[in-house]
This record gives sequence, structure tokens and C-alpha cells, in this order.
Amino acid sequence: MEGGFGSDFGGSGSGKLDPGLIMEQVKVQIAVANAQELLQRMTDKCFRKCIGKPGGSLDNSEQPGRPGAGVRAVPGAAKSRAEPCAPPLPQKCIAMCMDRYMDAWNTVSRAYNSRLQRERANM
Repeated sequence: MEGGFGSDFGGSGSGKLDPGLIMEQVKVQIAVANAQELLQRMTDKCFRKCIGKPGGSLDNSEQPGRPGAGVRAVPGAAKSRAEPCAPPLPQKCIAMCMDRYMDAWNTVSRAYNSRLQRERANM
């Protein structure tokens, strides 16, 4: 970082710190840290959920307990007859998991922000 710590917050170069600029930079740093934490948590959770047994590749043979495996009804067969359905590929599982995680995160964030706004309005 050229110029040292003070050069990031200076503004006019007159030696005075701009509190508004400092607050903006702190907000940006907090947002970046939150995004990094979100990505790390999402990656950890989805990897654990979708990659049951890491190996040399991510093929179906290494994924016996993946979510999505189950039983599907055989078309035209009696209700009692069913056959196993193939679980989603690990890459698809991870993509779907990340999509669901982001949807849930966004829902919670909107609800949280809405509540903060209501509480601020009641002050």
C-alpha cells in the first residue's frame, strides 16, 4: 500500500481526515468481509452436503449418500412398484445448494432490514 494508512482516508491532503469518507470506507470493508464470510459458509455447507466422499473425481460412484437420491414411481406401473432414481450430479447438487442458500440469505436479509427500518421509525 503506497503512502501508508493515512493516504486512504486523507481526502484533500491537508492532513485533516474526512469522517464521511472514513465511514464509507469502513462500510465497504464490512460489506466485503460479510460477502467473504457468506461465500465461505455457503461453500462449506454445500460441499459437506453434496460431496459425501471426496476422491479423484466427482462422479456418481463416489457419492452414495448424496441428497436427491430416492425412489421415483415407474410410469404406468402400480403404485407399489418403484425404482431408485439417480441422485443429481455433485456439480448440480452444489449449484442447487448454493442457489437455495442465496435465496434463503436474501429472504432473511430483507426481513432483517425491514425490521430494522420499522424499529428505527418507532424511535
